[in-house]
Amino acid sequence: MSKVKVLVLTGYGLNCDLETAHAFETAGAEAERVHINRLISGEKGLDGFQILVYIGGFSWGDDHGAGVIQAVRMRTHLGEKMISFIEKGNLVLGICNGFQTLVNLGLLPALDGDYTARTVALTFNDCGNFRDDWVDLRLNPASPCIFTRGMDRLAAPIRHGEGKLHASAEVLERLAAAGQVVAQYVTPDGELAGGRFPFNPNGSAMDVAGICDPTGRVFGLMPHPEAFNHPTNHPDWLRERERVRRGLRAPDTGPTEGIRLLKNAVDYFS
Repeated sequence: MSKVKVLVLTGYGLNCDLETAHAFETAGAEAERVHINRLISGEKGLDGFQILVYIGGFSWGDDHGAGVIQAVRMRTHLGEKMISFIEKGNLVLGICNGFQTLVNLGLLPALDGDYTARTVALTFNDCGNFRDDWVDLRLNPASPCIFTRGMDRLAAPIRHGEGKLHASAEVLERLAAAGQVVAQYVTPDGELAGGRFPFNPNGSAMDVAGICDPTGRVFGLMPHPEAFNHPTNHPDWLRERERVRRGLRAPDTGPTEGIRLLKNAVDYFS
């Protein structure tokens, strides 16, 4: 059986392509890094890929706002093709700058199946500065999200200055009721952050860190699961190793939480 093929989008200012490709390959897929210009020119198409990934970084230097220019270029040249890609049953993942691009495109949250309307925004962090830290997330077991099936938590790093999710009360209520709120920031003991900094690092409404479309096949989140691809990525890995050595906890022999999330996407096509 051939491997699931993942298109990792690269281009102007994007900087997580190698890490994302490596993480997906660790999860069992075949990843190909493709420059945005190759898609726009038609040199490379979406056919033959099952997963499309909008990666982290600072596309076009975040000029005019994070993910704005990338969204305009993709919508102008590939808008209908991206929607067709989704309608064929494929998956789309947006990480950090990729999440910002997806909401600017309207691919998220796609209320009522409309993949063109902008109904949420990701804007400047309440703290007023760029945040580079690790966060804990609670994952919604009632969500249709393909990527988080069987998972209830995720630890991952954040690297953003514009990660605050903002929407009207009506939109937030609809997202919550439909299970489209996939990931929320929590304290180390698992309680919702309640907007408290630094557990909620950006002031995001309802502590939202990630949302999906109604089908669960399009997912965007601000933290970087691809950056937790090995146990030693985690800042507490030495402490955890010592706990295992002292018999205070059992060794974790499975993949990291970040790889589990990506593996869910790969396994979806099995």
